[in-house]
Amino acid sequence: MESVLSVLENIGRFLLLIRPADIVDVAIMAFVVYKLLGLMKSTRAGNLVKGVAVFLVALWLSSSSVFNLRGVNYILGHVLEWGVLALVILFQPEIRQLLETLGARNIKLLKFLTPEHKITEMEQAIEQTVVACTEMSKSRTGVLIVFERKLRLDDIVGSGTTLDAAVSGELLKNIFFVKAPLHDGAVIIRDGRIQGAGCMLPLSKNANLSRDLGMRHRAGIGMSENSDAVVVIVSEETGSISVALGGMLKRHLKPETLDQLLRNELMPQPEEETEKPRFTLADLLRIRRKEEQDGEE
Repeated sequence: MESVLSVLENIGRFLLLIRPADIVDVAIMAFVVYKLLGLMKSTRAGNLVKGVAVFLVALWLSSSSVFNLRGVNYILGHVLEWGVLALVILFQPEIRQLLETLGARNIKLLKFLTPEHKITEMEQAIEQTVVACTEMSKSRTGVLIVFERKLRLDDIVGSGTTLDAAVSGELLKNIFFVKAPLHDGAVIIRDGRIQGAGCMLPLSKNANLSRDLGMRHRAGIGMSENSDAVVVIVSEETGSISVALGGMLKRHLKPETLDQLLRNELMPQPEEETEKPRFTLADLLRIRRKEEQDGEE
């Protein structure tokens, strides 16, 4: 029992000698060893490490009193002087990959030190959507893009091809290219990322819709009737850009109008602007409809 207490006392004294700097020191070394072991996962790196181990064992044996290989030890000793440089050259691809990985990581501390405005995924999605719709409007390419909001559209996404890709103008143009297999359906965007393409949307049951509206517009309006989504539509016949929201359709939009409308509907406003009245597309259309009804009376 006394021996056990003595061991515990020694451990306690040892723990009292540990400084915070020692913990940091051990953590850094453990991290470096972990990364080095990660490099050794590749076959090439593993073989190189084995070769270095064989070299060190040969150097130790040649200098031991048992073998005493002076010639071999002389050659290996001089080779060792250039060993560090040789390792850097041999492991150059792996070291470069490690440094690129470390540089690509998002360090939280740097986020607090960089006050510059960073573009969110939703803002990037809006910008790329406006660019793609503007170009496809000129070429009269049919477009149907659904921006999901609070109401999840998992059943709609399941009706098409499931994706998980960042929104880019080139990707949208490739999806809606006339000869592309997914061009007939809709693209579903959730939280600034494309979740599905070639998706089937419910058609509007509104019998009062204009007869010049095609199936793409009726599907967009139907989607907005059955959810809180914002639907962007580009006509294949006229190339006009429209937005469906709340069962109502705003047609013949300019690119800058489309950009501002999507930002108002999809992006949270700054706190200092919350007190100012902000009219959405649905509000504007309701006001306009009410004014027309009052004029008829």
